[in-house]
Amino acid sequence: MLETLALMGQGFIKSLTLINLLAMVGGVTLGIIIGCLPGLSAAMGVALMLPLTFTMPADTGLIVLGAIYCGAIFGGSISAILIHTPGTPASAATAIEGYQMTLKGQAGKALATACWSSFWGGLLSCISLYFFAPLLAQLALKFMSAEKFWLGIFGLTIIAGVSSKSIIKGLMSGALGLLISTIGLDPIDGTKRFMFGQAFLAEGINTTCALIGLFSMSQVLILAEKKIKERQKASKFSDKIRLTKSEKKMLAPTVIRSWIIGNIIGILPGAGASIACFMGYNNAKQFSKHKEDFGHGAIEGVCGSEAANNAVTGGSLIPMLTLGIPGESVTAVLMGGLIIQGLTPGPELFTKHAAMTYTFFAGFVLVQFFMLAIGMLGCRGFAQISRLSDAILIPCVTVLCFIGSYAIHRNMSDVVVMLIFAGLGYLMRKFDLNTAAVVLALILGPISEKGLRGALRVSGGDIGVLFASPVSWVLIALSIVGIFSPFLMAKFEKKVTGTDEVVLETESEE
Repeated sequence: MLETLALMGQGFIKSLTLINLLAMVGGVTLGIIIGCLPGLSAAMGVALMLPLTFTMPADTGLIVLGAIYCGAIFGGSISAILIHTPGTPASAATAIEGYQMTLKGQAGKALATACWSSFWGGLLSCISLYFFAPLLAQLALKFMSAEKFWLGIFGLTIIAGVSSKSIIKGLMSGALGLLISTIGLDPIDGTKRFMFGQAFLAEGINTTCALIGLFSMSQVLILAEKKIKERQKASKFSDKIRLTKSEKKMLAPTVIRSWIIGNIIGILPGAGASIACFMGYNNAKQFSKHKEDFGHGAIEGVCGSEAANNAVTGGSLIPMLTLGIPGESVTAVLMGGLIIQGLTPGPELFTKHAAMTYTFFAGFVLVQFFMLAIGMLGCRGFAQISRLSDAILIPCVTVLCFIGSYAIHRNMSDVVVMLIFAGLGYLMRKFDLNTAAVVLALILGPISEKGLRGALRVSGGDIGVLFASPVSWVLIALSIVGIFSPFLMAKFEKKVTGTDEVVLETESEE
């Protein structure tokens, strides 16, 4: 316990260096800008900025990515409130009450509520990050080769099953990612696999290029396909961006409940912030003393949605950092960032690299304060950014994609790989396949392969070693649940979001 407290203290001291503070400010600002631009996503922003972190220390690079993540989730509320268009799916429920408040001349109050709720939701989520992550990491220490294999399978079934509307399409996405992960030299005996005479493929597909192509460049292609237009003008507002003490006191119970909801949703792989925001909104409606205000600009609705979706951020990092199982596309990209820095998610992050990990944790806490300050002071400016035309946005993102891909090794081969994955990501989006499953398979594929082949080598080829431990059977059971979870998740999501989406559609028509 004392050792953990010492690491926490050292993490905060190191996180307060000038470079880390600048990383927090820059990351949060960039994240909010990305979040408030409809059509962009948190995963896209994190993937786009990955190349910039190569030359940074590992803890600073992770702080930048974490800051972009938090900023983007909050930033989506700005466009949701002012132009009735959620910047990210995580702010869909915020648009219901937030825009109604704008129509009533309370845009400033709505933005202040979103900012304040996002801050507390994100800050409180750090509690579970600090205390649950090390415990889960200790459990992971007991994993041998067979357990690592089943852990990889569990991760693949979760992301492929839960994040896709179709089990078949989800498994197809995961299988495609696994196939791509075999490209390069065999890690055991060095056999060439699917290299087609290209020497640059010896080390396999560059994960960063794949991420940029799948999440960033593919989104550019989607935007370019649509009619390039000026975005809806953001509503002007004259009221102050602040909450009174009585309003904060009234919203405190909603924040606490939404934090618990969002944290649990974040820890569960596959759920994500888009579900959490509706759950937080519905919970706020159920416990409200003024249910009649909902649908007409209820401040509690904005609070419930934003506290819940930001609480997901800390919770979602726990399975990714400890077990290597990202629960959604953003954490899949963050996991790619870890691997690029030469770090493997798992127990080593809390033993060998504990100093770096706790610095990142401390930075993640401080990011919430910067998000509050930048959000409260800069909402009026960010509101104007949300009007940025796709005609400007598309070429800017395209240039960043090319520069980021080339800068990795200063090799045009990486740019070609990025473009190939951009085309792949575009087609996958068109056919409703799961790009996050491909990324996860790229990362988990080699780990699962090594676990399987390592276990079989130790046992002399006896397949029974894969079923010898209780942990293996638990992971097998969880994998089966992961495969069939879309049925349950679909019913649950329909129940949670159905009524509210009808409200949102009605408002849009009006």
